[in-house]
Amino acid sequence: MTTRDTHRAPAPSGGGPVHSTPLAERSLAPDLARGMMLLLIALAHVPWFIYDAPAGLALLHPADGDIADKIAQALTVVTVDARAYTMFGFLFAYGVGQLYARQMSRGTSPAHARRLLRRRHLWMLLFGAVHALLLWQGDIIGTYGLIGLIMVPLFLNRTDRTLKVWIAVLLAAGALYSVATAVAGLVLPAADAAVSAADIQRTSITETGYLLSAAIRLPTWGVALVSGLITFALPTAFLIGLLAARHRLLDEPARHLPLLRLLAVAGISVGWLAGLPLALQHVGAIGPAYLPVVTELHLFTGTFAGVGYAALFGLVAHWIATRGRQRSLPVRALVSLGRRSMSGYLAQSLVWGPVLAAWGLGLGVYLSSWSAMLVAVATWLATVAVAYALDRTGRRGPAEVLLRRLTYRAVRSGND
Repeated sequence: MTTRDTHRAPAPSGGGPVHSTPLAERSLAPDLARGMMLLLIALAHVPWFIYDAPAGLALLHPADGDIADKIAQALTVVTVDARAYTMFGFLFAYGVGQLYARQMSRGTSPAHARRLLRRRHLWMLLFGAVHALLLWQGDIIGTYGLIGLIMVPLFLNRTDRTLKVWIAVLLAAGALYSVATAVAGLVLPAADAAVSAADIQRTSITETGYLLSAAIRLPTWGVALVSGLITFALPTAFLIGLLAARHRLLDEPARHLPLLRLLAVAGISVGWLAGLPLALQHVGAIGPAYLPVVTELHLFTGTFAGVGYAALFGLVAHWIATRGRQRSLPVRALVSLGRRSMSGYLAQSLVWGPVLAAWGLGLGVYLSSWSAMLVAVATWLATVAVAYALDRTGRRGPAEVLLRRLTYRAVRSGND
């Protein structure tokens, strides 16, 4: 059962939905993690826009480069690729659990709370489609909206034991999928498959006409929307996040320090160690033997690393709180972005597309891996600065405001 907060406002009459949590009442750890997660997402996405360089062995990282490029590529492969989006999945589900628990603690009826979540996830799916059409086919907002639409009705009120069983089932299914894909990769020409995947993903980026690029982006996003479920990584991360929210793992890290340490150390260690062989193969430090196996191992362990990252930020939040540093500038700025994570995420696309893609200014053609990493960090820092400025004036992010208004207005009107 979820923990009730006895210090909240009284329940509304009629069991209607409660509006979103005031900024001052939000927990530190989830927002801290979301703020840092956006740096990982920026680092994961920017290599796609080095569009004039042939892709190497690892995802869309260039095949060539000097020593600085190789270091940037290896670091990104080990610590970011296939790790950031599972951390996002965990935190998204954690937010779903927080929202539902808050509605229940204030007397909202379960039917109203479920309707609220359903409408919110439908709008997220629409947000993702518009984002993909206008700017970026790698959108993940719509992916998580779809996951919410599927997973919430199936698992929201299931017992802890049921969630744990299904987490184990999905992990096993993901492992079987990875094995099958690796075996298929050993039979098929891996190099040709990698080049084909890179060409498909970069088609809209290399297109110089904006309207044609948009026509390519939307169906490309649609395929990715479904494929995000097939590997089972995101549904697994979702269930882990839902279970963690139920026990307030990040809201009350002091109560869960041993578990948080275990998840952080084990998850990050597994993810980084499994990613290291692919990074070494990509930069040419070792030969590309059994590349499909190495690649699938890297992708499968992304769930462990993503959960480990979230747990790490729970520990960091506990350390900050025990030392009374919540009001320090770096913490306040990072949390400000975490509170506006959707706006911060969408703001990144204003750099990726209009500045880096061929249909925009086309500056991606001049980037290498290390300079692209600098662009990612600079973009993230800019969103941190804007979020902090908004926080100082008590204003939410524009995307959060729009999603909130659409969601609560739809539920108040009684529409399904």
